[in-house]
Amino acid sequence: MYNFKKDFPLLNNSNIAYLDSSATTQKPQAVLDAISEFYKTKNANVHRGAYSLSMQATKAYEDARTKISKFINAKHPEEIVFSKNATESLNLIAYSYGLNNLKPGDEIVISIMEHHSNLVPWQKVARATGATLKYMYINENFEISSEEIESKITPKTKIVGITHVSNVLGTINNVEKIIKTAHKNGAIAIVDAAQSIPHIKIDVSSLDCDFLIFSGHKMLSPLGIGVLYGKKQILNNMPPFLMGGDMIEYVHEQETTFAPLPNKFEAGTQNIEGVIGLSAAIDYMENIGYLKIAEVESEVVNYAINQLSNLDYLKLYITPNRVNHSSVISFNINGVHPHDVASILDSENICVRSGNHCAQPLMRYLGINSTCRASFAFYNTKEDVDKLILGLDKAYNMFKKYIHF
Repeated sequence: MYNFKKDFPLLNNSNIAYLDSSATTQKPQAVLDAISEFYKTKNANVHRGAYSLSMQATKAYEDARTKISKFINAKHPEEIVFSKNATESLNLIAYSYGLNNLKPGDEIVISIMEHHSNLVPWQKVARATGATLKYMYINENFEISSEEIESKITPKTKIVGITHVSNVLGTINNVEKIIKTAHKNGAIAIVDAAQSIPHIKIDVSSLDCDFLIFSGHKMLSPLGIGVLYGKKQILNNMPPFLMGGDMIEYVHEQETTFAPLPNKFEAGTQNIEGVIGLSAAIDYMENIGYLKIAEVESEVVNYAINQLSNLDYLKLYITPNRVNHSSVISFNINGVHPHDVASILDSENICVRSGNHCAQPLMRYLGINSTCRASFAFYNTKEDVDKLILGLDKAYNMFKKYIHF
């Protein structure tokens, strides 16, 4: 099997087991080279200069937009709006669509497993508009049942927001059914694909979602670049979220008209290097292919689940249906705080995240405060898993005499 770590300088030049790709992925040399080449040969601001260097930068920027639209099978490149991350994309939808389209009596439906970025903005929108925020809850298998979907999404529902993959549980949600149920009831559907798009091929035209968002840094590109996909008709009817340079048509002393899509949502100088890096990341991923990515990740993640399941001192928070599970594994050593576990793992050069993973309502629903989380990408190996198991044994043996049940 090809050793993908060779393509990632940080991994190739260290002995760490990096198991925190849900927080951010490592960057392959191809992405680093693309960013360096941009600064060496094309560095200029986009959409502003009439000189050739600026036009080259603009072409690279807009070519990347076209590539991303094809990558997720959007119908129009102008349906792709660049932001700084998934959080900003979701806030854009909340401010520009939510605040302008809801009234008292309307309902917003999200799931209990949402990241705070797809939860807190909707709390604000509900308070400001008089709408009601409702939740779809998970069953004992950490899944949202069909009955839950159909009972919570009603003719009163105007907005449905759903994470494609839970960043805590790794559950792959039935977004197809949720989108269809939303549309059947006259609601729009928003898909948070931040945790899914690094692992699952996404086709927005097939899904028929109204909005889809993701962060580039979770799929091998630089930090600080996000994507918002929205259906053209909906975006055209939304007011801009941020005001400033490059998003205007004409400015007079007392009034302003705005530029057409997508510019009206991209105020100020954008993260051009991030867009260039995201374009290179897409090239890199497509060269490998999602089938190969899924094959490699499935083998390593299944191996990890099997090994972790053999540890009688460990509690796993994953769905038993592995077909419905992505690359995230949350766990706790019984009686030991996750931060202590993560610190001991760090002493063994193993990188996992500990905490509530920006999902406090989900943690409360599960009756816990936090977990450790190991999250995998195709550059991980079974050797990384073996290091994790040895590290967990070390942590347990350090604390077992203090553990009381």
